[in-house]
Amino acid sequence: MKNKDLQTISEYLLKREETVAIAESVTSGLIMNHFSLAENASSFFQGGITAYNLGQKTRHLSVEPTHAEQVNCVSERVAQQMALQVINLFCSHWGIGVTGYAAPVPALNIKSCFAYYAFAYKGDIVSTGCLNTKLKGQRNVQEYFTRKITMALAEHLS
Repeated sequence: MKNKDLQTISEYLLKREETVAIAESVTSGLIMNHFSLAENASSFFQGGITAYNLGQKTRHLSVEPTHAEQVNCVSERVAQQMALQVINLFCSHWGIGVTGYAAPVPALNIKSCFAYYAFAYKGDIVSTGCLNTKLKGQRNVQEYFTRKITMALAEHLS
């Protein structure tokens, strides 16, 4: 896949012989799919996990359950915990964690789409962010978050 940001990430990781793994929720595996299409992906992309609910996030990603339950698993802290644990799960240098909402949830009074993301490196959080969009349609929102997170990592590595 020809993508300037993904190429920047790939070149950076390959040059340093480092790897990345991804823990996704709101993007439902789109970031992993995006990374898998990069040239030489098998040399730097370790894989990832899509954990969509509290039970799976606590079981597989060691997300602290009390906080996660209070925020419906959507917070900067949850994204950070996901990024840190995916490093351990996949024996990688870098971890990306992302959680959020790709559609409004009236029952929870969630009126807009947003996502928290975190980048971890060798056990430390090195960057976090929050993305907001007024786009409609889950797929459009997920693709937007995927592009923006890839761009943010490329900028962080530059």
